[in-house]
Amino acid sequence: MSFLDELIARARKLNKKIVLPETEDERTLQAAARLVQEQICRVVLVGAPDQVLADAKRCGADVSGCEILSPLDERTAQPLADKLYQYRKEKGLTQEQAGQLIKDYLYFATLLLKEGLVDGYVAGATHTTGDNLRPGLQIIKATPGLKTVSSFFVMVHSNPKWGENGVMIYSDCGMVEMPTAEQLADIAIASARSWRQLVGTEPRVAMLSYSTKGSAKSADTEKVLKALDLARKQDPKLCIDGEMQFDAAVIPAIGERKAKGSPVAGKANVFIFPDLDAGNIAYKITERLGGAQALGPLVQGMAKPAHDLSRGCSADDIVKVAAISAVMSV
Repeated sequence: MSFLDELIARARKLNKKIVLPETEDERTLQAAARLVQEQICRVVLVGAPDQVLADAKRCGADVSGCEILSPLDERTAQPLADKLYQYRKEKGLTQEQAGQLIKDYLYFATLLLKEGLVDGYVAGATHTTGDNLRPGLQIIKATPGLKTVSSFFVMVHSNPKWGENGVMIYSDCGMVEMPTAEQLADIAIASARSWRQLVGTEPRVAMLSYSTKGSAKSADTEKVLKALDLARKQDPKLCIDGEMQFDAAVIPAIGERKAKGSPVAGKANVFIFPDLDAGNIAYKITERLGGAQALGPLVQGMAKPAHDLSRGCSADDIVKVAAISAVMSV
């Protein structure tokens, strides 16, 4: 069974409820139909029921097994608007503004997640990352103990020698452009948690750099070392090491030569890149030249699972991310 098949099987057992707010898009409706028909998770769709059902029929998606909630239904929307006002009134939001804002499908869906009416949120097929994640950043906010919301990719390679049976996490490849040492430490902690949630084994975290164990010194390498120290203080039991070049992190012979005695060198499964340039370039090289499957970008560090899709995603991509959201809700 492949890693993705295992994730879907785990999602089925959990029977979580995932909200998909972008019902104006046929990919969302097709994904919703599959998720319910294949019993991967329960699905809540956001929109006027008559319109959602008509759009679903038009694109051949059977969403009869989905729950449909409308922001225009006062019985559901008003209590959520009241909650939204309470959460944002200190930021200047008025009761009237909250009543208007809850009609936005993304805010409505985010309040469903915040209030525990659903277990996970997946959107982004028709919205930019900024627009999609703004409600979550305002309302769900970061996981207690962390200040940084970031992203990661699960990289799945056919060769089991890489990472753990071919599975690796790369972070951050999609959100935090130039992380500070403090943000980099948060990204490392969040990525380790993501690994535990999705893979279920202990992470071995490599703090990557162009230098290994002092082979070069600069402000960039010092930032990585400071982040390493902060991460160790946050989670003293975490298996993490650096600063480390990628080859030292993945190839045992090179790891032993460049970072002798390191618990991570040569056997890392979680890779923390020093900035967005490095992370984004690396995941695309691994995918395109290395032949790995890239699942993501996935959001981590938020108190509840709210995930962002690429606007170029397929219905199959939405199914995968919904399954991941279900698993990460535990």
